[in-house]
Amino acid sequence: MVVQVILPLRSVLLLGILVLTSCTQAEQPQHASENKVESGRSPNIFADLGISPTKIQARLEADYQQLFSGHDQDQRVFYPAGSNAQGPMAYIKDIYNNDVRSEGMSYGMMIAVQMNKKADFDALWNWSLSHMYHSDPQHPSYGYFSWSLSTTGAAKDEMPAPDGEEYFATALYFAAARWGNSEGIYHYSSWADRLLTTMLHRQVISGKANGRIMTVGNMFNLQNALVRFSPEVPISQYTDASYHTPAFYEVWARVGPEADRAFWLRAAAASRDYFVRAAHPKTALTPDYGEFDGRPWAASWRPESVDFRYDAWRTAMNWSMDWAWWRKDPRQQALSDRLQSFFAAQGMKKYQSLYSLDGKSLGGGQSTALISMNAVASLAATHSRRQNFTRALWELKAPTGQYRYYDGMLYLLAMLNCSGEYRDWTLVTEK
Repeated sequence: MVVQVILPLRSVLLLGILVLTSCTQAEQPQHASENKVESGRSPNIFADLGISPTKIQARLEADYQQLFSGHDQDQRVFYPAGSNAQGPMAYIKDIYNNDVRSEGMSYGMMIAVQMNKKADFDALWNWSLSHMYHSDPQHPSYGYFSWSLSTTGAAKDEMPAPDGEEYFATALYFAAARWGNSEGIYHYSSWADRLLTTMLHRQVISGKANGRIMTVGNMFNLQNALVRFSPEVPISQYTDASYHTPAFYEVWARVGPEADRAFWLRAAAASRDYFVRAAHPKTALTPDYGEFDGRPWAASWRPESVDFRYDAWRTAMNWSMDWAWWRKDPRQQALSDRLQSFFAAQGMKKYQSLYSLDGKSLGGGQSTALISMNAVASLAATHSRRQNFTRALWELKAPTGQYRYYDGMLYLLAMLNCSGEYRDWTLVTEK
């Protein structure tokens, strides 16, 4: 039997509005534990997939143990390297390129502090200061870290790369907050203060490095507040979208040297604007290297730097983490939606790793690193497709083999971000 119900016109209209609202919400579900305000912590978006906290914690620990303590030949990237007067030392090795990079050492320290692995953190920091850091005031890289060394500590390139210094400084502030300062090189916050001051105020020094005379200045352009591609002149007049870490600049603006805090807030705002300028209007892909105005930069030694390649994979992590922590620029949500829409259209199992900015495939196959970074974009994304990208990360395994360094570091950073275990420890009251 069918019962006919006749509703007044006003009730029909209200019912229609409720149905439309319900459908919209179903298409765009909220994160299960979405941060509503500034928090300095990523939400646990694995929870949106129904994954339990216990399972997530077990997975994080297993992944960490594989990459930091697994088999020497095909699993680990963390290698103990003896000791000195300051204690044990260790390095993170780029397996494919057979070197040690400031990027990887600082990523390793960030991962260690987030995972509460103090001994590993201290060993990496000791090796970094003992072998990578330039303490000679006459050296053009004075106060910075060589970006590439052999595993014996011999410099392959004495110039610094700003992303290393950014992660070193921030990881040190977090270590000070989580574990407290000790003495000497383990007075973490004083070293972080020193690095920030150098990065911003280092005067220009010319001297011999890499077998020739080189000229090096500071790491941030004081006029536009943007991080440089390198402090080396003349390439200091360019930038790299993946070096922009506004989430970190917010931390520095609160706990860094007081005289520079206003600048770091300005830098955070400038980087947020830069993401919008640099991202392609249809794909949201960013180039590896760029002009300060957002245009791609074809470096003379690497003209393909105008494309979306290895550096650029990380840019979405930077803007999405910034949104998750600080909620200051809704444009970052639009960027993540656009980026994920582009990759979803390529096919979740088919999209490649290398593209022109307008979306032409340049090959490269699927990379664990890019899958990981695209999952972190879900922190800012609003469309329901974001869960497909989060699920793709969860279904991965910690990488092995010759590419496990870059893949592994970005994979662990993504796992921490998406599990809600990546946080600003200077805001945590209970350690």
